[in-house]
Parts: sequence; C-alpha cells; structure tokens
Amino acid sequence: MKYAYLIMGRYDEKTDRAEIQDGKARIVGVKDLETACTVANELIKEGVNCIELCGGFGSAGAKAIIEATGNEIPIGYITHLPEQDELYAKVFSKK
Repeated sequence: MKYAYLIMGRYDEKTDRAEIQDGKARIVGVKDLETACTVANELIKEGVNCIELCGGFGSAGAKAIIEATGNEIPIGYITHLPEQDELYAKVFSKK
C-alpha cells in the first residue's frame, strides 16, 4: 500500500517532495488546486493507493481532486474540531 499527503501553499511540486519507506509514504507540496489534480493523477500512475489532503483544500478541493482522478482511489482531507477554529484562524491567517 502506498500513501501520499498533499499540502498546498507556496510550493513547487517538482522539488518540494519527500518520501519514507522507499516511497510507500510521500508528501508533496503544490501551489494550487490545478497542480494538485495533476500531481494526484501522477501519483496514481506511480502506484499510490490513497491520497490525503491538507485542510486548505477543504471539501470543495477534495471533490475536485476526486473528480479529476475519476474517483479511482480514496481521497481524504484533514479537518479539525470546531472548538479550535480560533486557533486555526490565528495560525493560518493571511497577513
């Protein structure tokens, strides 16, 4: 089983990558949703069986990647408990 985690931000998908366990688990930074869709399809071709997304993608981003990959593998996204909304807003605010 191979897994991947995509994070979105100021990343270059070609260089902002890491893997452990001989590629069984990977992390890839992407700059936007369009790039994430492309990378997700590349990962599937490389044998990745499940992709998790950072919370920045939200449900709409997860749905877009599911559609772009033809619902071929599980795509999940990270979320948090509502009681931490204020903390997340502080940490991820765009100043």
